[in-house]
Amino acid sequence: METMPPSLDDIESLARQAIARLPTTFRNHLDGVVLRIDDFPDAEVMAEMECESEWELLGLYSGRHVGMKGDVPSGAMPDMIFLYRQPLLAEWCVGENSLEALVTHVLVHEVGHHFGLSDDDMDAIEAAAI
Repeated sequence: METMPPSLDDIESLARQAIARLPTTFRNHLDGVVLRIDDFPDAEVMAEMECESEWELLGLYSGRHVGMKGDVPSGAMPDMIFLYRQPLLAEWCVGENSLEALVTHVLVHEVGHHFGLSDDDMDAIEAAAI
């Protein structure tokens, strides 16, 4: 019997389930934020984040945090949360948590960046979302 690793769609499904478990305030603010699942970050992101390896980055929030909303410059890209499948799967294989818990953890921290939250605040949100 052949077993296939979770696909991009599988990771997206886990992320959407995690979003559904977030407090209403956060879900409402995420309506315009695009969720994107890629296998790896692109070269531009790696250079910007000063990554030495494409395996380092599990997720990324790209955009303006809630406190910076207001007049959005013309032609601005929408806010996005990227989750990177291959690094997530590698972390999952060596970690002690389920893939669902790992995706939730990364997603909550990227959402936290959107809100400008502290690590303690994000830990509390994650505990409530698992």
